[in-house]
Amino acid sequence: MSETLIDPLGLAPGLETALPVRFARWFDERGWRPRAHQLAMLALAREGRDALLLAPTGGGKTLAGFLPSLVELAETGSGCGIHTLYVSPLKALAADIARNLEAPIQEMRLPIAIALRTGDTPSSARARQRRRPPDVLLTTPESLALLLSYPDAQLQFSKLRAIVLDELHALAESKRGALLALGLARLRRLAPAARVVGLSATIAEPRSLLRYLSPRPESVALVQGEPGAPPEVEILLPGTGIPWAGHYATHAAPAILDLIRRHRTSIVFVNTRAQAEVLFGVLWRLNDDNLPIALHHGSLDVEQRRKVEAAMASGRLRAVVATSSLDLGIDWGDVDLVVQVGAPKSVSRLLQRVGRANHRLEEPSRAVLVPANRFEVLECLAARAAIAEGALDGSGVAAGGFDVLAQHITGVACAGPFDADSLFAEVREAAPYADLSRADFDAVLDFVATGGYALKRYERYRRLVRGPDGLWRLADARLARRYRMNVGTIVEAPMMRVRLGLRGRRLGEVEEYFVSTLTPGDTFLFAGRTLEFIGIREDEVIVRVPRRAREPKVPAYAGGKLPLTSALAARVNAILADRRRWASLPMPVQEWLEAQVRRSSIGEAGELLVETFPRGRRHFLVAYPLAGRNAHQTLGILLTRRMERMRLAPLGFVASDYCIAVWGRVPITRPEELFTPDLLADDFEEWMAESSLLRRAFRNCAVVAGLVERRLPGREKTGRQVMISTDLLYDVLRKHEPEHVLLRAARAEAAQSMTDLRRLSDLLHAIQGKIKHVPLKRISPFAVAIIAGIGKEFVGGEALDQELEAAVEELVAEALA
Repeated sequence: MSETLIDPLGLAPGLETALPVRFARWFDERGWRPRAHQLAMLALAREGRDALLLAPTGGGKTLAGFLPSLVELAETGSGCGIHTLYVSPLKALAADIARNLEAPIQEMRLPIAIALRTGDTPSSARARQRRRPPDVLLTTPESLALLLSYPDAQLQFSKLRAIVLDELHALAESKRGALLALGLARLRRLAPAARVVGLSATIAEPRSLLRYLSPRPESVALVQGEPGAPPEVEILLPGTGIPWAGHYATHAAPAILDLIRRHRTSIVFVNTRAQAEVLFGVLWRLNDDNLPIALHHGSLDVEQRRKVEAAMASGRLRAVVATSSLDLGIDWGDVDLVVQVGAPKSVSRLLQRVGRANHRLEEPSRAVLVPANRFEVLECLAARAAIAEGALDGSGVAAGGFDVLAQHITGVACAGPFDADSLFAEVREAAPYADLSRADFDAVLDFVATGGYALKRYERYRRLVRGPDGLWRLADARLARRYRMNVGTIVEAPMMRVRLGLRGRRLGEVEEYFVSTLTPGDTFLFAGRTLEFIGIREDEVIVRVPRRAREPKVPAYAGGKLPLTSALAARVNAILADRRRWASLPMPVQEWLEAQVRRSSIGEAGELLVETFPRGRRHFLVAYPLAGRNAHQTLGILLTRRMERMRLAPLGFVASDYCIAVWGRVPITRPEELFTPDLLADDFEEWMAESSLLRRAFRNCAVVAGLVERRLPGREKTGRQVMISTDLLYDVLRKHEPEHVLLRAARAEAAQSMTDLRRLSDLLHAIQGKIKHVPLKRISPFAVAIIAGIGKEFVGGEALDQELEAAVEELVAEALA
């Protein structure tokens, strides 16, 4: 592939005159100078070229994406229909961009109308947009799918000239990215003259996204923006020491609060919603100065989140504790510090978060990393080094699933009759479906039309019919409304609303499974406070403020843990393998590594260290693949199954991002017999068929594909009702049509996103002949981190740090004896 690589610095001098006078004056009045990549994007737009712009945070990439549209609309006139379509991964980001666009439009008195179309847009505003389309429409992938499902989609998008995809890296790797890619392929047919622009600050392999933007990637210009000042990243090691185990980092809360005091506005990022609740609670108890600190995560009520976002935008908060809900490019200019609590898990994600501080290209963003344990110190050091080298990570474009394709086909039918041959050719233009076979397409089409072989006798699963003209159309016009009520690929675990008192305000949502573990009088952390569970009324969890203090539980959320990337894991392994680098490590970490060498081993580069030792009446095996939690959990399940067949009497396992521990009643003397590639062939398929994990994957796929609908006219199914419906269908299809497209989709999803099967397979092949088995008489220093958490977990494996202290003290004494 020979795509065009644009050097904007080289283009800039010849392009200065290309900026219209009105726009040049607007820049001058602010003391600004157009950046080279902004002018390059303007020149490419005038040529009608598709482009991918990579520019650091604060580099004006959003303006670069919109500048050509504003110029063109100012020159040719507005009011002719949707000229520019902007797609954002977040509703809040789309709203923020809409506010930022108003400034140049009003100040230059441009006759340009902009509008926001998301799930939060009132129905009256939606109807107005349909009657009188704006010049610039800002939306999300889900709302775009909705717009494309209307019969007038051809008319609505016929004047489209530009499609701007923001934060492209955050979309391309997910199901939402597959849905957006299909929508993009449809837009190319409806508006063939439209150019496509991708914007991103952090992409490991930018060329992998050129195909996402166009079926002719060689025609896409790759524009590299000016590099910004390198970020300043520090690692916080409080004087209280570095814990051996745990992941909440509550030991560092006083130091984090001190950082908040010394800065104007801080975002304190954590990796899970449970961590956010715990850390916010600890900070609040320490906050004697009553600094305004808020909490923000996806399970909180939307009104509470909006209040926090508004308070941040107006500078009324000193800090907010947040999850990935605030990762992307909302522009809060007053933020001057980002604190990452817990290891970052991904270099690109960390760089994205660091970029939330100081939205000015010439000045460095400042971040402080707070490792929760000694393994995390190594990960933080590795991530900081990667950022300094400009080495990012990421998996590029994910393969498209059959469930997303089924949803798209239904949406196309909602817009009007279609020809299967033409639609197949169109779908193959979408990057995630570039390799889709005609047989698989036909199987998905048959599923949408009839439900598939095992379900075709039931009228309720008949959604499409083929007419005498050979075109496919909806079997019942009422199906269009049901499709539009359920569009999207985000399938949350069954949730229940939390309400303070019978008539109090709504606080947010927690998972149904967590609620099932509570009994009246139990307390749990949520919305930044300790709540007492009273009971369930209809579909709501009724709570109150407890009258006396009790140790609270912490809600955990499915999919809440971020996986350690392969690239970052490789860097951690490199630190471990090179003892010359240990001298630069913090002294507690050096001492920990040296103690590990004395008691056990570190292992050579490329080796898998496996330790076995007795403790109490159990026999433990601890391995250190550093392959990420998902792969380790799958490995643990498969190892225990194999141990059962080998009569090693396994009792359980626990996994982290760095290692896995398995224990049983019988000593393991030849671990190399457990870690063989045929583990996947012999055990994986059998386990997948029996496990609840495949049922959960099928549930997700069935909802996305429209086989089971969560929302119906006048009512909404509870999580339990959805689960019962999907479980019944799962059993029927497994028995009567084991190769049904949704079962195939579920197996692919479970293998890719839930079990990290490819990474596990690569690991098992790479370690053959390279397993270093170290039999021990007692636990090693490395093993303390994983063994300390056994039996001290709340729902979902979230263990509070203070619960570990006594166990860690005992284990450390044993490891160093």
